[in-house]
Amino acid sequence: MVLNLKDPAVRRRLVSRFRDMIRLDASSQSRSQNFGLNALEEVLLWCDSINPRQVSLQPDTRVRKAIDFLSVHSAEPFSEKRLAYAAGLSPSRLRHLFRAQTGDSPRHFQETQRLLRAKDLLSMSRQTIGEIALALGFENPFYFSLRFKKHAGESPRAFRRRTTGAKWNL
Repeated sequence: MVLNLKDPAVRRRLVSRFRDMIRLDASSQSRSQNFGLNALEEVLLWCDSINPRQVSLQPDTRVRKAIDFLSVHSAEPFSEKRLAYAAGLSPSRLRHLFRAQTGDSPRHFQETQRLLRAKDLLSMSRQTIGEIALALGFENPFYFSLRFKKHAGESPRAFRRRTTGAKWNL
């Protein structure tokens, strides 16, 4: 239950943010308690990122490269060869490592990320469902709707109505 802060720069950053947390929490400024909680959250995130037990749970750097590549190129058609090349692995080795570390295939992972982004866009934008489908790399809005319904348990239109309170109907 002890975290050894060997790096002096990390130690200074954490001590500084702890002091900020105390200062902000005691301030009379509006939302000071929220700012203090944000400082505490930053400290906890930094501690988690340098925790040796947590580091061992992080994916292989090549799998992280693949995940980053999928994030940047999420709207592009899936190409296992391009993904493997970006990660510095053969396609078969990438499939094996990716599934072992994420529990999912790269293609399904990409689709899940697209559909999570679709939820954000449906609830926070005025784009039509067809526009969202195209922006996320689905060539066919009907196919997008089928995949969304399988993922979310409801159609994109029903999801939008439920999450936006029918602010707009597109």
